[in-house]
Amino acid sequence: MLMHSVRTHRSAEDFPRTEQLAWKIAEVAVDPVTVPAETEAMVINRIIDNAAVSAASAVRRPVTVARQQALAHPAHPDKSGGAQVFGVPGSYSAEWAAWANGVAVRELDFHDTFLAAEYSHPGDNIPPLVAVAQQLGVSGADLIRGLATAYEIQIDLVKGMCLHEHKIDHVAHLGPSAAAGIGTMLGLDTETIYQAIGQALHLTTATRQSRKGLISSWKAFAPAHAGKIAIEAIDRAMRGEGAPAPIWEGEDGVIAWLLSGPDHTYRIPLPGPGEAKRAILDSYTKEHSAEYQSQAPIDLARRMRGRIGDLDQVATIVLHTSHHTHYVIGTGSGDPQKFDPDASRETLDHSLPYIFAVALQDGSWHHERSYAPERAHRPDTIELWHKISTVEDPEWTRRYHSTDPAEKAFGARAEVTLKNGEVISDELAVADAHPLGARPFARPQYVHKFTELAEGVVDPAEQQRFLAVAEGIAEAKAGELGALNLLVDPRVLDKAPTTPPGIFR
Repeated sequence: MLMHSVRTHRSAEDFPRTEQLAWKIAEVAVDPVTVPAETEAMVINRIIDNAAVSAASAVRRPVTVARQQALAHPAHPDKSGGAQVFGVPGSYSAEWAAWANGVAVRELDFHDTFLAAEYSHPGDNIPPLVAVAQQLGVSGADLIRGLATAYEIQIDLVKGMCLHEHKIDHVAHLGPSAAAGIGTMLGLDTETIYQAIGQALHLTTATRQSRKGLISSWKAFAPAHAGKIAIEAIDRAMRGEGAPAPIWEGEDGVIAWLLSGPDHTYRIPLPGPGEAKRAILDSYTKEHSAEYQSQAPIDLARRMRGRIGDLDQVATIVLHTSHHTHYVIGTGSGDPQKFDPDASRETLDHSLPYIFAVALQDGSWHHERSYAPERAHRPDTIELWHKISTVEDPEWTRRYHSTDPAEKAFGARAEVTLKNGEVISDELAVADAHPLGARPFARPQYVHKFTELAEGVVDPAEQQRFLAVAEGIAEAKAGELGALNLLVDPRVLDKAPTTPPGIFR
């Protein structure tokens, strides 16, 4: 990997665009390096994973709204092509298919993650790339190449550039990565990809209020919006339109005014010429439908509940964890909504005290039952919930940021004090499903997650058809990727909530 120093440059400086981060990323995107077998296999795993969580969210209200918006934008009847909207037949405009499918993937907070200087869900790159591939008749091998780039760029940006400390939402790394990935997939030149990256970044910077306080459904829409923007940016760049530049390093650019300012230098790792793109192998998926930093605590709660016994005897529970976990999903956030049984699902998903309480009581986690209003309102749950707090532990923070995979951790140490004064403690560094966990996910686990979440939503024969297509995607010829769409049982879609009409009909 090559390490690039990225800082603000005054307009009067001689700063060639070939030294700009957007150009360096575009150079990585055009490098015709072979995709390693391990990268290809993991891309397929994540396509299966996205389909799994999309099936589970098919009739949730935000997904229904996004699908209705997309269905109002069918592919042009006089032109060939078009993309597929998850769950339904027909061909639709690629950017709107990416929008609907992106919301379906993100709604349950249940797909892959990578955490370093910033947060990310790199599987959010899959919907926009698949939609463009379907519309333009791209081959399966080229889709895989594009996704390898998209994952590489997003994960490399996440490793080197923190957004959340400046209250910028993490999808600001997604717009550029999706644009770069589409560029690779379509075989575009460096200039075109460079311009599209600049446009995509310029249009996808937003504040983190979407993940603060009372969290709304926009949390699911935000990455879908970034993917849609990336598609539109590529389209404009292909037609010869340019972008603000230097987008990161300019005197009035992202670093100078949205991030650490003109005196700060970021260090961004990127593959060198001819270097394989393997970053997807650094990412990990979720066994539980909850914010990633709660994955290990859920497993820890399941492990500890037998030792604790009668939960009525608990006086306090303190979770010692990293800075990120304490301030984002713990009591360090200062958000009273994290203790409100009437809070939205999205808020409870970001409340570690709630999640740990329910996992302790149930010994399991479910993407629907664990968030049900009646579950959140159980008096014994509320009582236990309010006994739980988090504190930042410098050692957990250090391990969170470690670049050594054997040390890097997203877990916590739980100290449970009983009413008789006895203290029961245990800790877990990584989730069971993590590559270094007790039960790491491989292809069989991804397939099991898919069949479990698709049960009762997708006909078994359709499930098997989809799995066969996904596992053979590398051999798919140009024009065959429409088969990646998974059809939902129409009787299930009939149960989707009715929403008021909007502008698009």
